[in-house]
Amino acid sequence: MAKITALYADENGEIFFAAGMAAAARIGGGTVRLTEDMLIPLPDAADLMFLPERSAVGYDKSGNLTTLPGRAVSAVLPAGYTRLMLPAFQKQKGASVLPLFGYTAVALRKGKMYAAALYTDRNDKWDPMKYNTRALKRYVRELKKKFPGNRLVPHLAHCSLEWHCCTAQNLFYHRWEAGIPVSPVCNANCLGCISLQPAECCPSPQSRITFRPTAEEVTELAVYHLSEAPDAIISFGQGCEGEPSLAADVIAESIRSIRAQTGRGQININTNAGFTDGIQKIVDAGLDTMRVSIISAREESYQAYYRAGYPLENVKASIRYALAHGVYVSLNLLYFPGFNDREEELAAWEAFFHGLPVQMVQIRNLNLDPDFFLGTMLPAKGRTLGAKPFIHALRESFPAITIGSFSHFVK
Repeated sequence: MAKITALYADENGEIFFAAGMAAAARIGGGTVRLTEDMLIPLPDAADLMFLPERSAVGYDKSGNLTTLPGRAVSAVLPAGYTRLMLPAFQKQKGASVLPLFGYTAVALRKGKMYAAALYTDRNDKWDPMKYNTRALKRYVRELKKKFPGNRLVPHLAHCSLEWHCCTAQNLFYHRWEAGIPVSPVCNANCLGCISLQPAECCPSPQSRITFRPTAEEVTELAVYHLSEAPDAIISFGQGCEGEPSLAADVIAESIRSIRAQTGRGQININTNAGFTDGIQKIVDAGLDTMRVSIISAREESYQAYYRAGYPLENVKASIRYALAHGVYVSLNLLYFPGFNDREEELAAWEAFFHGLPVQMVQIRNLNLDPDFFLGTMLPAKGRTLGAKPFIHALRESFPAITIGSFSHFVK
């Protein structure tokens, strides 16, 4: 049996190892053999799934890439882990686009399951065991009674119970970071948008908010949460909405009202930062932290993914303004093996951080069909370095920037 053995699944989802076949993986568009330095034990909270209409592959004893008698197997990692490799597979003709998950290569080693990943950050607050508990439905009922006229409560209840959104659930658990969506519209058309996808692509894992909350509705929930919850954060810009800065007037009015009632906790926005006028208005109202979703520091790569109604220069201007006004800024770097770690992408990031010294980079696995993503993005110009050298280079060049995976409570 190969030291690191390939896996495949049957039509019922049962997983088998392919005796004598070495495990393969993808990085970008290339296929490589999995090696020990790429692997960690499969995390307990990871999910395994097979890939429909995609056959598993592995390397035979002669080193030839061979199709296996079953479907490709993938892991979906919990937050805090950065995938190093994508699952390798042979795509069937006419195969549908895969759902929005962060597909990670897996293999069998010494009788146990391993994943091609790196442990990037630890934050026990996001442990999956702390969510979707038996008490959640009771907490939802109690908050609905407490705020019977607030339309955000039933919306967030649906997000909690149907979509299992952690930041929505935290409002009902009355702890940590709680999300408050405000905007049903967006100024970008991201390939991997989780709340709105074209019919010919793949189903969205969440439903976008269909109404515009008032400042009174936002303030009511925010003051409730910030006044008492431990390490309390309220965040605008959730998976169930568009771009929050397009509701800048509501957010700014809410922040001023919130701070008139409590100085406790943090007010955060998750944003693409493309609407600079809106970001400036929100910052001026008293924003504490800002997390900017971004995939590249190169205009052509950025636009290929975001398909935005604004240039990347707007994003930089928003970050520059926030930093100048004392806002803690982190980047939500959408990471895809074989893309962000290209030489030209790293060079652009180094120039970016020299001009915009943000406090943190959160590396997040991009949830998207690998072929759909690579078929849309521009081809590589330079070598692919790999995730570990990419992260190491950033840490060496910018030691003041924290590199992790989670938002942390900023004291």
